[in-house]
Amino acid sequence: MRRTDPERDPRDGPGPTHRGEAQGAAPGGEDGGSVPHEVNPGPAHRGGDEDPAPRRGGHAPVRPREDHGPVRYGPPLPGDGLPVLPELSAVVAAAADRADAQPVGGAPALLEAACGYWTRRGLSCVPDRIVAGPGAPALLLAITAALAGEGADILVPRPCAAWWAPYARLLGRPVFHVPTPAEGGGVPDPYALLETVRRVRAEGGDPRLLVLSVADDPTATVAPPELLHETVEAATAEGLHLVSDETWRDTLHAPHETVLLSPAEMWPDDVTVVTDLAGALLPAGWPAAVARFPATGAGRRLHARVLDVLTALGARLAVPVAAAACYALDEPPPVTERREATVRLHARVAAAAYAAVVAAGALARPPQAGRHLYADLAPLREPLAAQGAGDAQELEDLLTARLGMSAPGGHRFGDDLGALRVRLATGPLLGGTDEERTESLVSPAPLELPHVQRALVSLRSAFDDLRDDAQRWEPPR
Repeated sequence: MRRTDPERDPRDGPGPTHRGEAQGAAPGGEDGGSVPHEVNPGPAHRGGDEDPAPRRGGHAPVRPREDHGPVRYGPPLPGDGLPVLPELSAVVAAAADRADAQPVGGAPALLEAACGYWTRRGLSCVPDRIVAGPGAPALLLAITAALAGEGADILVPRPCAAWWAPYARLLGRPVFHVPTPAEGGGVPDPYALLETVRRVRAEGGDPRLLVLSVADDPTATVAPPELLHETVEAATAEGLHLVSDETWRDTLHAPHETVLLSPAEMWPDDVTVVTDLAGALLPAGWPAAVARFPATGAGRRLHARVLDVLTALGARLAVPVAAAACYALDEPPPVTERREATVRLHARVAAAAYAAVVAAGALARPPQAGRHLYADLAPLREPLAAQGAGDAQELEDLLTARLGMSAPGGHRFGDDLGALRVRLATGPLLGGTDEERTESLVSPAPLELPHVQRALVSLRSAFDDLRDDAQRWEPPR
């Protein structure tokens, strides 16, 4: 395993120094090793219970800025920006007049379809180890309540999906962020993970759950298999249960060149897999997700407890949405063809957006999955500060106004408020009407379409202006 000292690596924040305090800095700070996430901007929440300031090497903690409090609720998943697949609309319409209720956890046909979906991806399963719910957030809330509802602590990467931490806080459980390595987000560095677990336990904590993602929101990267293996090995050796968010696994930009492995393939007895169908199969406005539990006694008990929680919440799928989910999980040709075309389109637009951002002097990892990219504007800090953007919230406000589209700051994803990181979505670049977006989808050269060109020119112009401002700030040679 590669040695990464969490006390010395500039990507890493220090471990907690008292109960309830989380890991500090996010990966790839101003030393240039980072990339960023996307948000539906809303006002940042002020005050509250966000992670206290971290300590580094025993020094006094750096005080956080006091004008920005914690962000408890982040932006939604980046949508594909496309009209609903007609075949899905027809399935929903056919089920719209049904008055019966979908059972909590999903009807047998839906659970069978989910089993088929995972079996085709090398994860064998049976229906009585599957649960369906109205979106991944509802399932993660139920899983967190079942695993960490009795005094346990939760570990997540920094940065991480915006919807992970709020459900732990809702249950009153501490969330400890663990730095990710420079090569990708979504999966914590194994040594930083071990150090965090050690410190939490030394201070009386009980780390029990690690949530991670091999195809990541917000960084749009895919974890290398060797890193994933080391992290999963470290986590399971410490007795942690893993929840693997695999919402974006079917959106790889280069599926024949990118190796994606699920932690459940490595340690099937210790991993629960959650997939939100809004990632690649259903529109974001039709909430549906499925979870796959280990085929063990502990997995059986977790499955039962999750059903208890969902029952108490009344968290069941609407019958028309369940019908659409069942159809999509079977992956008939209309669904797979639309998914492949959508992934190709967003991969091309994401590559163009990445080129524009990097050309302006910002830092980013090349997007490998999803419909977004994560940028670090630390090299442009001085001109941004001159425009009133000294932290992630102010950067979000500035870019959202300049771009005319949502540009959530990295703080929405648990990243450091002081870091100038932002998630940019590709959906808004596909056109302003259903007709334009459909044209983008079917065109063999979408980047040459006038409406896509205009959107990309607007993006380039905004970042080029920042680059030009930065050059004016440089001292004469």
